[in-house]
Amino acid sequence: MSELVTGEAVALELRPAKLPSRALAVLIDLVVAFFVYIVVTIAVVAATASLDDAAAAALSVALFLLVLVGIPIAVETLSRGRSLGKLACGLRVVRDDGGPIRFRHALVRGAVGVVEILMTFGVVACIASLVSARGRRVGDVFAGTLVVRERVPTGQAAFVPPPPPWLVGRFAQLDLSAVPEGLWLAVRQYLTRMRQLDPQVGWGMAERLAADLAAHTGAPAPSDVPPAAFLAAVMHERQSREAQRAFGSVGQVGQVGFPGAYGGHGQPGVVVPPATAPFAPPAPAPSSVAPPAGNPASETGSSEPPATGFAPPA
Repeated sequence: MSELVTGEAVALELRPAKLPSRALAVLIDLVVAFFVYIVVTIAVVAATASLDDAAAAALSVALFLLVLVGIPIAVETLSRGRSLGKLACGLRVVRDDGGPIRFRHALVRGAVGVVEILMTFGVVACIASLVSARGRRVGDVFAGTLVVRERVPTGQAAFVPPPPPWLVGRFAQLDLSAVPEGLWLAVRQYLTRMRQLDPQVGWGMAERLAADLAAHTGAPAPSDVPPAAFLAAVMHERQSREAQRAFGSVGQVGQVGFPGAYGGHGQPGVVVPPATAPFAPPAPAPSSVAPPAGNPASETGSSEPPATGFAPPA
């Protein structure tokens, strides 16, 4: 497990992949890549038999870089961290904060992997993974990535609670570009573990994380929003932006919270003391519709419905 520990000695962990599963995934990828490389090389050599030795050597180098380096980088980018071998072993490459990788991450991992995997037959990668506390090879260190187990036993998957519905979209104007990935990781892991923490400890952690997040965004945290709800809302906003960049226009997700946790009036929440739940329910709005005075139906006991401007269904 990842050993990210808070000041309250609460372990916040991802599930880094073990060396055997990573080695098996790399072996599958290499077998497939070399098979494709041999087939493509035979086809190209047969089609360009009239080339001289210098042109043939240049073509071989180009095929090597394209098939064994370029294609794996493209596959890892388009699949968001899941090559064929990782898919078979249930692994995925993610950023240090648990988010999906982009082209630059795959490019750095692929470029460094030429040296530590292909040129040294994986010896450097194995040594680096054994030395690293999180099982990262040199390419992961330079790229800021981590290979994690995507398949986890039922009931052990981390659940990030959604924000209250009345906070969804409230922080759409925040500038999140300056927030470091380490802080995102701490916020996400706190949200997955907050219901397991002591209320006093959890409230203090939420306040400190909210203060750090507000300092990096340049906007103070709202005083009328509990710190845990503020963290959940900002995390939801970041995930929405990531999904929109990856898949285009997406609808609002995560608007439904825990059953019975929120009211249906859309009113702002009330800040609660640490002894209560981290997300405060909104105060119910009083009904503004009074029963009509002197209703004939109520006085006479008639079952005739009042005139409402439309006829009831037959």
